[in-house]
Amino acid sequence: MRSTLAHHDKRLNTSGRGGSRSVEGVELTAAVPARPDGVNWEIRSYARRGTRLNARQQESWDRHATRWVVAPETQTAPGFRLPDVFERPGPLIIEIGLGVGEALVSLATSRPEANVLGFEVWAPGVAQCLNGLSRTDARNVRLSTLDAAWCLDNLLEPASITELWTFFPDPWPKARHHKRRLVNRRFAALAASRLVPGGSWRLATDWPDYADQMREVLDSEPLLRGGVTERFADRPLTRFERRGLAAGRSIVDLTYTRPAEAASPESQALSAQAYSDRNCSMATRLPPCSLADSSKHSAS
Repeated sequence: MRSTLAHHDKRLNTSGRGGSRSVEGVELTAAVPARPDGVNWEIRSYARRGTRLNARQQESWDRHATRWVVAPETQTAPGFRLPDVFERPGPLIIEIGLGVGEALVSLATSRPEANVLGFEVWAPGVAQCLNGLSRTDARNVRLSTLDAAWCLDNLLEPASITELWTFFPDPWPKARHHKRRLVNRRFAALAASRLVPGGSWRLATDWPDYADQMREVLDSEPLLRGGVTERFADRPLTRFERRGLAAGRSIVDLTYTRPAEAASPESQALSAQAYSDRNCSMATRLPPCSLADSSKHSAS
C-alpha cells in the first residue's frame, strides 16, 4: 500500500506562518492550489491556522505518516477513489474533523471489520492521531488532510458510506459566521447521498443553537430520518467534549439514518437540487489546500 500513501520529508512546515508546505521537495500549495483560476469556491467550514509541529508531533509524523496518511497528490490523481487505499473491502466509516484522533482511534480499534477514514486539515492534530494509532497497530485506518466535502463529492460513489461521524464540528458561534458551519442543507444533501441505505450519520455538539440548526437541516433532508438521541455509547469523552462541559454547556447527540428502503425519485430529485448550486463546479476543480486548519473549536 506504500504506493498510495503519503511520502513526507523530515520537516513539515515548521514555519507556522501559513505559507507553503513541502512533501519530498514539492510545495503543497503548488500541487494542491488553494484557489484555482476560474473556480468560484464555496465558503469553507474551517479557518486557517498554523501547521507548526512540536518535537514530539514531528517525530510522530516522520515515523508514521507514510503508513496511515494518504498523500494529497495521490487523492488528486485521475481515476483515484478513496476506498482503494484500504487493504481489503469492508464497511466504510468516515469521521470528519478528527481533531487529535481520540474518537477515531478508539472507535476504529473496536470496529476491526470496518475501514475507517478520518479527515483533518490541522497538521498537529493529525500528528497526535498518528501517535495514538502507533499504539494500536491498526490496519483498518487511513487519514486524509484534504477538504472532506470535496473528497466526498469527488472521490466517493453514492451509497458508499456505512457510518459518518461529525463530533463537535466548529460551531462558528458569531452570527455572521454561521454560514461557515459544516452542517448546512447543501452538505447534508451530499452526505445523505453518500450513505448506504440503512447507513447512519452520528453528530454531537455542545452549542445549543448549532444543535437546533442541525435538527432543522437534517429533518428537512428527504433522504434522512432521525433526531436527538442518547449519547453514542461507543464515543469516548474527548478533550473537546470536556471543554464544553467545563464551560457549562450541555452535549447534544443526534443520529440520522438513510432508510433501508429505496428513496422515491421525487425525494432523490429534491436532495440533488439542494446540492446543485455547490456541485456545479465540483467535477473540474481541485481541492482546497490541505494541512491548513482544524475543523475543531477551542471552547471559550
